[in-house]
Order: sequence, then C-alpha cells, then structure tokens
Amino acid sequence: MSDKDDGLFAGVSHSRTADEVVHQLELLILDGVLRDGDRLPGERDLAQSLDVSRPILREALKELEARGLLVSHHGGGTFVADIIGQVFSKPITDLISRHARATRDYLEYRRELEGLTAELAARRATEDDKALLSRIIDDMRRAHEIGQPEGELAADVEFHNAIGEAAHNVILLHTMRACYRLLSEGILFNRRAVFSLANARERLLEQHIAIHDAILAGDAALAKQAAQAHIDFVMQAAAETARSDEWSRVSKLRMIRREGHQPSGRSQRNALQPKPEND
Repeated sequence: MSDKDDGLFAGVSHSRTADEVVHQLELLILDGVLRDGDRLPGERDLAQSLDVSRPILREALKELEARGLLVSHHGGGTFVADIIGQVFSKPITDLISRHARATRDYLEYRRELEGLTAELAARRATEDDKALLSRIIDDMRRAHEIGQPEGELAADVEFHNAIGEAAHNVILLHTMRACYRLLSEGILFNRRAVFSLANARERLLEQHIAIHDAILAGDAALAKQAAQAHIDFVMQAAAETARSDEWSRVSKLRMIRREGHQPSGRSQRNALQPKPEND
C-alpha cells in the first residue's frame, strides 16, 4: 500500500491490546476498505500508525492469519487474503460454467441484487461515494470515446463495485464482489462478446450513466429501475450472443457437408459439439 493509505489506520485507543488491533483491521476488511491482495504497510510503519508496540502488532497479525483474513509471505510482506474467492468454490464454478442454465440463473440473481444495491446506494451514498461514481463514469466515457473496450470493461466492474460500497451493507458488498469475480474471470459468459454486438457499447454506457444519475439524485426507485433495466439488456445480449454462436456452428457443419469434406477424429467431435459459453 502507498503512503496515501497510511490514514486508513488510526491509533488504537483504550488498552492498546492485540484484540484492539484485530478489531480495527477486521472492520477494514469487513467494510471492504481493505481488499483481497492489498499489502499492509511494513511492521514498523503499521505499529506506528496504530500506536502499538511491535510485539502487540505481531500477535494481532498472527491471530488474523489464523482466522484466514491475512496471509504472510516470508520476506514479501503481509497481504489481505482472498476471502472473496472462497464464496464460490472452484468445484461449483467449474460445474455451473458447463451448463447454459447457470448463465440465465446468474443474471437473474444479479438483476435482483443490482436493483436492491442501486436502491440502497441512492438512499445512502455519501459525497465521497458520489464523487467516486462520477470519476468512474468519466473514465468509462473517456475509454468509450477513444475506442478502448478493455478500459470500458474494467470501468464496468469498478462502477458496480462502487455502487456496492455506496449501499453501505457489508453482506451485499461481499456478495456482489463474489458475483463480479465470476464476471471478470469470464466464468459464466464472455462480456467481450456482448460488447461486440451492434450498438452494445453505446447502450451500456447510457445505462451506466442512467444508474449514476439516479443515485446522485437520490432517487431510489429510479436507481433500482435503471439497474434492473441494465441487467435485462445484458441478459438479452447474452442470449443473442449464444444464439449467434450456435447458428455459426450449425452453418459450418452444413458447409462441411455440402462440400463433401468430413472432418475426422478430434476435429469431427469438436465441430459437432456446441461451443462452451465462455469461449
């Protein structure tokens, strides 16, 4: 973490025990201020920021490691553990990624969560929350104008994460982050394929701006409606993408048949099998 992060850690009051340190760091992780992969300041600097002795700090860090919230790399520092990745285990993500129904169920689930999260954000967002949302929208606009889809995709996930933070509900926050982890890793469907649809980038930008404007206006009902309309569009786009992929697969098979060329062995099996959703 950089020097600007030093203000995250306040001096421990009361008895200055390891329990006090554990409590403060746990809250920073619970509230999503410290995220998985974040590196804590060095032992000397952190002890100074917390106003505790280094033995007390070591005891606290050891307890947080035992709880699975921190991980230490010998000679490499102490980091926030990947607690989000554990919400959806690898066996379940591998399982759902192999079945088309999972994509629909995932988006249906997200539709309700996104609506609730945007609704709460419209009611609870602080001025700092609103400033962050506006900054992300500016980044999204800039990436759109200069034709950088990857920049738009990155801003997309950051924007929804920021709404989750602005809702000020820690259960929603961590649930949504787990959802976005699946999204950013392409577990369920390929967002880049959605972006490739005609006018999709323009419509997605408009939808994000509508959500942003409703939250900044404090209009909870409109924010919920805008968030759910956004997911409705994504659901439709994902379905069209899957259908287009299937049409391409069948057309290729027909062309092979008409030309009298029969693929053999592995190639034949690959041609006959539908493409995985996240290819």
